[in-house]
Amino acid sequence: MNYPFWDVPHIGSGWVIGLIAIFHVMISHFAVGGGLYLPLTEHKALREGRKDWLEILRKHAKFFLVLTGVFGAVSGVGIWFAIGLTHPEGTSALIHNFVFGWAMEWVFFMLELTTAAVYYYTWGRIPNQLHLKIGYFYAFTSFFTLFIINGILTFMLFPGKPWLEVAGTGQEASRFWQAFFNPTFWPSLGLRCMACVSLAGVWALLSCSRINGDDQPQLKTSMVRWSAKWLLPSFLTLPLFFGWYLWEVPESQRALLQLGISTISSGVFSQLTRASFIVMSSSIVVVAVVYLFAWRSPRDLAIPHAIGVLFLALCATGSTEYAREMLRKPYVIGGYMYSNGVRKTAVAKNNENGYLATTPWIAKTTPELENMARGEAMFRGQCMSCHTRDSYRSMTRLLAGRNRETIGNLLKILHEYALESPYRKFMPPLVGTPAEIDSLADYLTVISQAPEPEAKPKLAAAPKEAKPN
Repeated sequence: MNYPFWDVPHIGSGWVIGLIAIFHVMISHFAVGGGLYLPLTEHKALREGRKDWLEILRKHAKFFLVLTGVFGAVSGVGIWFAIGLTHPEGTSALIHNFVFGWAMEWVFFMLELTTAAVYYYTWGRIPNQLHLKIGYFYAFTSFFTLFIINGILTFMLFPGKPWLEVAGTGQEASRFWQAFFNPTFWPSLGLRCMACVSLAGVWALLSCSRINGDDQPQLKTSMVRWSAKWLLPSFLTLPLFFGWYLWEVPESQRALLQLGISTISSGVFSQLTRASFIVMSSSIVVVAVVYLFAWRSPRDLAIPHAIGVLFLALCATGSTEYAREMLRKPYVIGGYMYSNGVRKTAVAKNNENGYLATTPWIAKTTPELENMARGEAMFRGQCMSCHTRDSYRSMTRLLAGRNRETIGNLLKILHEYALESPYRKFMPPLVGTPAEIDSLADYLTVISQAPEPEAKPKLAAAPKEAKPN
């Protein structure tokens, strides 16, 4: 069934998911990495008798609890509202295929929230060893929330051949574990774990930058350098995990990345290419700045320096998530469901019976208005998952200057979806009957036409004054 589309002005509904999800990832990855940083740093402080470390760490734990427990939890729930409204077909597929996985994730999530609060509020009130065990238990639960979510997210890129063989037959549950441990699961998990560890160090540097280096030089030096070391594992292993990840990515998705890279010489940067360059450049700058300002001159690390490092690290994290989403094109679930919610197996059926056959809310009035209503319904259902009418990826701008025949030819290319078509790499096929596609062409022609300028009224000439004789 074609659901009514959630039309968000200017940015489109897809970016509502994107903004909430990127914000959530920035915090949730800190929740995992920071959850390991806290007990390990506490363990080190207790072993070395560094009571001054414990006081700084306690303040960091409070900040950690508020940021992850409030903003992380709220944005996580916000993702569910956004995807349910924006992509009901994709959300339904994920729920039906991963009910058991989502249930496990919510159990670990509730344990994670509870343990984080217990860890902070029992600070100094229970024996140190018991407090450490609570901290390590939190790290365990937060890691498994990442573990489960990683399986579902990587499934969306490439479910794997065993699951695709039974997709749509009602037997998908029999391939649950093959879908969960899909080909990109392990390299993606490695990438995310290293990102979590790095963010733990970056956020800790923000807390350490508040220490007065003149009054407590030894404390600030030791804590800043300890926190800076948390970026070293990522610097050494991320290239390896990234190479492994690309090796496992389906050939069609690698072609999408290569398309963006191959067009750089001609001055064309695809969005995937831009995101990839932001990830690489910001990551390199983060490592350089941390080495120069945190490792070599820890006493001089100021709050603006730490904020700058944090900003760059969050840019790298957000761009990575954006690139991962773009890499899935033209699918929302690789090889199974296109980004506009059309299942790959339903293309032929929609072409024969009509895409709008299950769309009961089209206005039934005059033939002209009904034709435009059909065209708008086609546009909302098949185009607005990636485009808007007038703003982000605006169709009025992309089609400006094209006449009805040119737009019809473009739609014909998208409908035929030939193997040699360049659109196959990033756009789903256009489905529907010839009449529905004609209605879409009529609608796009109307909205892409520039409004004619209003004729300005001519001013009457001022009467000439009579000249004196």
